[in-house]
Amino acid sequence: MATPRPALGHARAQSTAGRSTRTTRAAGPHTPSLVRRLGRVVLVGTTASLTLALLPGTAAADPEQADTAAQATQLAAEAGHRLEVVTEQVNEAREVLTQQQAAVEEADRAAADARSQLDALDGRLREVARSAYTAGDSMAELDLLMTSDSAEDFVSSLATLDQIAGHTTDVLAEVGEVAAAARQAQADAEQAEAAAQQSLDELSTQEDRLQDDIAAYQEQVAALTAAEQEAAAAAQRALAAQQTGSVGESGPAAAVPAGAAPADAEPAPAPAPAAPAPAPAPAGGGSGAAQSAVQTALAQVGDAYVWGAGGPDAFDCSGLTQYAYAAAGISLPHSSRMQSQMGTAVSRAELRPGDLVFYYSPVSHVSLYIGNGQMVHASTSGQPVKVVSVDSMGGITGMRRIA
Repeated sequence: MATPRPALGHARAQSTAGRSTRTTRAAGPHTPSLVRRLGRVVLVGTTASLTLALLPGTAAADPEQADTAAQATQLAAEAGHRLEVVTEQVNEAREVLTQQQAAVEEADRAAADARSQLDALDGRLREVARSAYTAGDSMAELDLLMTSDSAEDFVSSLATLDQIAGHTTDVLAEVGEVAAAARQAQADAEQAEAAAQQSLDELSTQEDRLQDDIAAYQEQVAALTAAEQEAAAAAQRALAAQQTGSVGESGPAAAVPAGAAPADAEPAPAPAPAAPAPAPAPAGGGSGAAQSAVQTALAQVGDAYVWGAGGPDAFDCSGLTQYAYAAAGISLPHSSRMQSQMGTAVSRAELRPGDLVFYYSPVSHVSLYIGNGQMVHASTSGQPVKVVSVDSMGGITGMRRIA
């Protein structure tokens, strides 16, 4: 009559083993997934940090004082190019910050998953391990002995419990390691995010400084132009007065040369700026997506150049190419340098409509090739989006095919 009790003990041992085996199998697959996710978190953070570290700084000096309007115009143009470089760095810093913020969110999720797994496994599996593999637990061994059909079954059952306990310990150790790695990934991602934000803030300060410089140069141009115009008018008045004095003393003044305007005549009005020429039709070639990008970019000809703008009515260089390819269903970062690392490199002879053309080293300008040696681009402040020769910006430093 003692048989039912040992049978219950045998069922309990089997049930315990079954639960433990199922639990550890369920927990196991999650661990490699977490490790892979943590690897991605660390990789994104590291890559983004290195990207920012490679960006060269562009310090802005105090604005020079020009002596002529032409000199002030030249200084404004030079500051405009420096601003374009910094603006492209600001664009890239924003892209990197977005990546870092995503990395922080991913690290937070991975850490929460690891903590959840550890909490679920800790109490339950430790209890299984203790009940199945406690030194001196003679009752558990007696149950096994009484319910075993043979000595061989008894030894096999003990070995199974040993394996369960060992596997439980291994799983707990592995999940614990993942939880620690998740905490470290969180800390690394948050540190990288802070560094990215600091870089963006510093570059934005440089950008503001350069914009102030350009405004100062433009004021100099206006002031010097007015002063030069007044000086020229004063010289004309002095000459007229001298000529009038000569008439009073020695007779009629010399005849005004044909075609010359009287000294006190109003200056001729400046010719009205010509309306921008219609954008040319793109040349054939290129994929459907590339042709769509070209058509979209050409539709923006005449739109204003604005630093950091990405459409729909104003653009900077990388904002225009990003906008054009977005219309074709292809996502590009708002950064000429980051765009220069995408797609496939091509040679000058291989250029097709839709290819991106890059300038300066490090890269700080990008345009969209439209065929026949021409490109459409947002060049610089004061200039609208326009079509020009690919050689108009100087030496090309890279060409990439996106689609």
